Amino acid sequence: MGFDLSRFSIDTLSKRVAFRQKFGIQDDEIAVGIIGRLVPIKNHGLFLRAISDVLKNTSQKVRAIIIGDGENKQEVIDLCFRFKLPYSTANFQEENHPIVFTSWILNVDEALAGLDIVALTSLNEGTPVSLIEAQAAGKPIVTTDVGGVRDVVIENKTALLSPISQPQKFADNLLSLVNDEAIRSNMCQIGQAHVNEKFHYTRLVQNMRTLYHQLLT
Repeated sequence: MGFDLSRFSIDTLSKRVAFRQKFGIQDDEIAVGIIGRLVPIKNHGLFLRAISDVLKNTSQKVRAIIIGDGENKQEVIDLCFRFKLPYSTANFQEENHPIVFTSWILNVDEALAGLDIVALTSLNEGTPVSLIEAQAAGKPIVTTDVGGVRDVVIENKTALLSPISQPQKFADNLLSLVNDEAIRSNMCQIGQAHVNEKFHYTRLVQNMRTLYHQLLT
């Protein structure tokens, strides 16, 4: 695969400010985002459970940003009540609410600029493009160890992985990222270098050029 990843490193500060102002995220809050359709396979329940656990065990200010929409939205909202997590929507912002539903955001580079950590809780994945984009934007990742996740991240260097059967491990991984800015910063740098070397379209072009030259020879 080859992606144009340049937009994820352009004007990031202005994008960050605009996104956080739009959704009422304060400068001192750590924004943990999950991006994708609100459908059962994306397993948002694990995300909310982890956020609930983190809020009980950290002194950091944390906001959870749910980016996307879909058939399972009401079920996800019901889980917010179950975990006693007040929520805001794109049409109603409340700074004290730990959960924010943004609905769809077309320019994902703007959303990623505003986040501090990206989460993926899927029960299964093919090639998770959202994690490639997250690394291009310099964001540390906490994810379930499913499908093609290991093909796009470097375990313990750009992402913390946990088995789908260990929800507490996922919550512990998220808590460690929330509490340690140094780890987040190190993951940011490694992640950007990793995806630009492996998934940028220039790499795809070079691979195709090399293949054709080998065949012609």
